[in-house]
Parts: sequence; C-alpha cells; structure tokens
Amino acid sequence: MIEIVLDTETTGISVAKGHRIVEIGCIELENQIPTTKTFHCYLNPQRKVSEDAIKIHGYTDEFLSDKKFFKDIADEFLSFIEYKKLIIHNADFDLSHLNNELKLVGKPQISKDNVIDTLDLARDKFPGSQISLDALCKRFRVDNSKRIKHTALIDCELLSKVYINLIDQKEPKLNFSSEEKKNDFDLKFKDYCKKIIIPSNDEIREHNKFKKNIFKKNF
Repeated sequence: MIEIVLDTETTGISVAKGHRIVEIGCIELENQIPTTKTFHCYLNPQRKVSEDAIKIHGYTDEFLSDKKFFKDIADEFLSFIEYKKLIIHNADFDLSHLNNELKLVGKPQISKDNVIDTLDLARDKFPGSQISLDALCKRFRVDNSKRIKHTALIDCELLSKVYINLIDQKEPKLNFSSEEKKNDFDLKFKDYCKKIIIPSNDEIREHNKFKKNIFKKNF
C-alpha cells in the first residue's frame, strides 16, 4: 500500500483573505515505511507573508521572491500524489489551500475521500486530549527537537511516525553503531509489532492435518 504524508506552509490562515501556499512537502510510505521518494518545493506566493505566518515558519518575502510559482510545479505535484492515499494532519486546512491553488491554475481538485486526517484519528483515539502534532509527538515519544520552526518536510517526517502509532503499527527502531570496523554494527529492535493475520479456513484445516500426522509419528 502506497501512501503520501503531506504538509503545507502558507502566508496565512484564510484562503478567503487571499492567502497562498509557500511550501509543500511530501514523503512516500510503502506499508507505513518511508521510501526514498519525496516531493518538496518552496513557492513564490505572489503576495506578502503575514507576520503571524513568519513567526511559525520563518519564510520571508525576500526568501520566497525567487522561488517558483505554483503553476510551475502543479503537474509534478499531481503526478507524485496520483492514485495514492494522502495522510494529512488537519486536512481541511491543507486541502483548502491546495484546492485553491489548483483552482487558480485550472487543475483538478483533491477529494477529501482520498485523505486520512490524522487529526480525526487522534480525536477518536484520545477524546478530550491535546492532539496537535507536538502533543502527539510527546505522547508517542517521537523526537521533535528539530521542529524549531514549522517546515513541511520535517513535519511530514514527524507525522509519518505519529501516524503509524495512531493506527497501532509501531515502527522498528534501528540503532546502528560501529566501533572498530565500519561494517560492524549492533542492530536492536524495540517497540516493534506487526499486524495480526487471521488464517483462512483452508489454512486451519491444513494445519490440523499436519498436527495429526505429527501426533501419529510420535505416539
């Protein structure tokens, strides 16, 4: 199963007030494990970034002035996410901005039917609790020390780890350490669980036959 963890940064909160996207980040997951495929870009929003937004992500008008326009990356972005389930935290916000950008350049919009909102997952799993990305990182002991400012790819990386915890598929934590030789390492698996696969009726029947044969031989 291929999924895309997605995050955006914007010039401000409201699409109705003309705010635009300044950064898109995507990380591909295969069976909940990150692949090497990512999509990332900074964008010239063609308007000023609000002071509140700068406090969150730090992207100034000067920094964004020479970046590409959304129309320049729209096809590449749509190709990257095509036919894949999207994993987004607070999907209504990101989708409203993405679909506004897509509408402005005459491209098909993204349906929420193709989105898993981790905010909804967290709200169902921990009713009444704090469910921001930082709060969920703390709950699941995900190291978010790199998140000094909000940046799309770092947020995607954190969300990918939060997501697998929300769906009860804890990731294997691999610790590699080398001492005398570069290729010597100590591999440790911690907090790793797999999905429980229920055997079919045919498999149970064959297993029972196998047990009977063993008992006949031993007794």
